[in-house]
Amino acid sequence: MTQTRNAAGAAAAEPTLRVAAVQMVSAANVSENLARAEQLIGEAAAAGARLVALPEYFVLLGRTDRDKLSIRERDGEGPLQSFLSGQAAAHGIWLVGGTLPLASANPGKVLNTTLVYGPDGHRAARYDKIHLFGFDNGSERFDEAATIAPGRTPTVFDLEAPAAGGAPAATWRVGLSVCYDLRFPELYRALAPVDLVLAPSAFTWTTGSAHWEVLLRARAIENQCYLLAPAQGGQHENGRRTWGHSMLVDPWGEVVAARAADGEGVVVGDVSRGRLRQVRAGLPALLHRVM
Repeated sequence: MTQTRNAAGAAAAEPTLRVAAVQMVSAANVSENLARAEQLIGEAAAAGARLVALPEYFVLLGRTDRDKLSIRERDGEGPLQSFLSGQAAAHGIWLVGGTLPLASANPGKVLNTTLVYGPDGHRAARYDKIHLFGFDNGSERFDEAATIAPGRTPTVFDLEAPAAGGAPAATWRVGLSVCYDLRFPELYRALAPVDLVLAPSAFTWTTGSAHWEVLLRARAIENQCYLLAPAQGGQHENGRRTWGHSMLVDPWGEVVAARAADGEGVVVGDVSRGRLRQVRAGLPALLHRVM
C-alpha cells in the first residue's frame, strides 16, 4: 500500500520534489529481496516519486552477520550494483540503494555502502556508513564492527529534477547517512546546509521504539531540512525484529508521511522549496551558528 501526502498548501507554488521511502522485511535470500525491491520501486515510481530510497540491508538480512561477506562486490561491478543502475534507468528516477556490502581493504570485513543512481542509470554518489552500531542489553547483542569497516567521509550530492508545470529544473542538495549515524548530530552539521537528508535504516524494535522518531525529527529540526528514512520493518528470518515506521519529516520537525510499524510498503511525500524557505526565514538558526 502506498501512502501519499502533498506538501503544505502555502508553499504549493514553489518547486517540489516527490520522494518515496521503501519499507521492506528483507529475508536471507538475495533473489527474493531483489524481486520485492523491484516491485516496490515500481510502485513508488508509479506514484510519481522522482527519488526512491531503499532501506539499509535491503539486499540481505542473513542468518548470521557474516553472510554479507559472501555477496560483497567490488566497487563499480557486480549484479547488485547492476540491479540498482538498471532500476533507476528503467523508471527514470533517482534511486538510493539503501546499503549493500562492498569490498574493503580488510578481507574479513565489508563496507556498508549507500549508492545513488541517476535517471540515466549512472552512479551519482557513494557513502560508506561511518558509525557502526553496537548494542548489548543482556538479551540482545549487536556488533557491526565485527564484520563492517567504517567509512570516513560525509557525502552530499546535487539532484536535478524537472519542476512541475514545465518550470525550469530545480536543483536539490541531498546529504547521505545510514541508521546509527542518526545518533551523531555532528555528522549532519558537516552535511549542512542541505535540502534533504536520507537515512536508510534497520533500527531494532528495542531501540526504534524508544528513539527512532525523536532522532529523525531532531536531525531535521536542527538542520532545517527534510529527512527521508526508509526502514526495515518486521520479523525477519534470522529472528531479528526491526522497527519500521518509515517516514518523511519536514524542516519544522513535522511528520509529512509515515508507514505503520510492520510490513513492506511505500511512503510518498513532497519536499517543498517553499517550506524550506519559510522555516529558514522565520527562524534563521543556520545563520545564527557560531561554532
